[in-house]
Amino acid sequence: MPTIYNIKMGVAIMKRTILTISLLFMAFSASAGVLSCDDLKAKIEKKVAGKGVKDYPMVVVSKDTQIKGRVLGSCDKGTMKIIHQKSKAPKSNEATSSGS
Repeated sequence: MPTIYNIKMGVAIMKRTILTISLLFMAFSASAGVLSCDDLKAKIEKKVAGKGVKDYPMVVVSKDTQIKGRVLGSCDKGTMKIIHQKSKAPKSNEATSSGS
């Protein structure tokens, strides 16, 4: 017949096992989501090209860099970020020559 001491020890071991498995799962799931900057940039370019956009300039910079543009994502464990910089539309010659 199990004693109260044996039951308490079994519960303590089970709690430690569950805690250990949970911590390992969280560690592996966090590391699985880390992408290199090249991989993330390629993934974004593929998604943008699928929507028919041809010219979509992106720059990879340090996370501390202050630069104008939209942050598309972070990479290399949060040390870098990918930014979309809007390019200025080229001036057409038709607009300037139509007045003559």
